[in-house]
Amino acid sequence: MNAQFAIKGDVVYVLEVNPRASRTVPYLSKATGVPLARVAARVMSGRTLAELGLARDLTVNGVFVKSPVFPFVRFPGVDTILGPEMKSTGEVMGGASTFGEAFAKAQMAVGQELPTKGTVFVSVNNSDKPNVLPVARDLVALGFTIVATRGTAAYLRAHGVEAATVYKVNEGRPNVADQVVNGAVQMIINTPLGRASFFDDRMVRRAAMLHGVPCITTLTGAAAAVSGIRALREHELTVRALQDYHAETATPRRPDVAVSATPPADAAAITLPAPT
Repeated sequence: MNAQFAIKGDVVYVLEVNPRASRTVPYLSKATGVPLARVAARVMSGRTLAELGLARDLTVNGVFVKSPVFPFVRFPGVDTILGPEMKSTGEVMGGASTFGEAFAKAQMAVGQELPTKGTVFVSVNNSDKPNVLPVARDLVALGFTIVATRGTAAYLRAHGVEAATVYKVNEGRPNVADQVVNGAVQMIINTPLGRASFFDDRMVRRAAMLHGVPCITTLTGAAAAVSGIRALREHELTVRALQDYHAETATPRRPDVAVSATPPADAAAITLPAPT
């Protein structure tokens, strides 16, 4: 059963419940070391979770971050802003002992490597300004320079965060899109600013996409990026095969309840029709 939820405050909303396996299942299998699709097939054929050695909740040692893959680079005219539509064409996963490392690995896997130094452009809507302060402060503490549009820069400076002002695309030149093209900006934090700034935001995001500059459009993503950058600066990332990872962390099961690749003798055979 695939269930999707949304949480706002103390209210939990059920978005959908589908009797199917989503593409999340193989990622959960990789994170837990348990072949969930195989287990589900055995349960449907009459076995119990207790018989398969899975009566207790699954545990995950470490942190695994799943990240969608978007095809925007193949469609230069498409805006990269996200909405309710399904735009991703795949998913990747990064695993590590901390969230920052796992997030940084996931970003590398989708072809969007986080910078460890340089300049970050910040432009957020009015409601996001208070919440972007911790992100901006963390970036300055990590040695980054902040440039921002007039309103965002004024807000940051008023709260003790040094930020240089840069033109919007429709305000003159050189503007932020010019700086992206010239390699003067290494990361962008840009939350949608409404219909009045639609053209400007779109141009900035397109310039970032075409020149391989990470462009983050939510404050949650910005905070995650800071965690990833901090991990990259603190130590070099390591790589380990999933087989080795689970061999080191797995709890041995009793031989009589192990999940086996060989079906029981009384299992019903399933015959598929020949292709036509």
